[in-house]
Amino acid sequence: MKTSPLVRVAALAILALGGPALAGPFEDGKAAFDRGEEAAAFAIWKPLADDGDVNAQFWLGQMYDLGRGVKKDFAQAALWYRRAAEQGNPVAQHNLGYMYEVGDGVKTSEYSLVTAASWYRRAASQGYKPAQGNLGILYANGRGVKRDYIEAYMWLLLAEAGANRAVLARKLTPQEIATAERRAQEFRAKPEK
Repeated sequence: MKTSPLVRVAALAILALGGPALAGPFEDGKAAFDRGEEAAAFAIWKPLADDGDVNAQFWLGQMYDLGRGVKKDFAQAALWYRRAAEQGNPVAQHNLGYMYEVGDGVKTSEYSLVTAASWYRRAASQGYKPAQGNLGILYANGRGVKRDYIEAYMWLLLAEAGANRAVLARKLTPQEIATAERRAQEFRAKPEK
């Protein structure tokens, strides 16, 4: 049976709108990685990462960080996380912050905790809960930032870190807790960028 051009156009439109998305090179690498073909994933992602693909950069960081498909190399992990972090990837920002906090793959110095806090803050500002929790802990302990229990409580509240927040609450007055809660509410109310 011959179909009319109008029916073919309608069928193509339905496929384009509701059909499965076509995979691109990054997705091909992710599929290979998920199948355990990590060397194939690396071969796909490396040129993409070199060309600035933020997702490929992040995943190369993961591979080096965890030693998946490549020899574990914290310096390489930090390099790729940094490239993705500078493009705004919040998980890469968090992971890079953690590397600065513990001294893995980065040059440690007296400023490493300050740098860790800076990367955590960037990820936390995008709503990434692990970074919010880590930033809250840094504020609670005065590591890399000036100790500020109200700021710590706010970030821990946003991170939904109940146990840490409960410990910290013992150091705050009810007014200080209310201030932290107000700040958290204001943060949540900010429009996303």
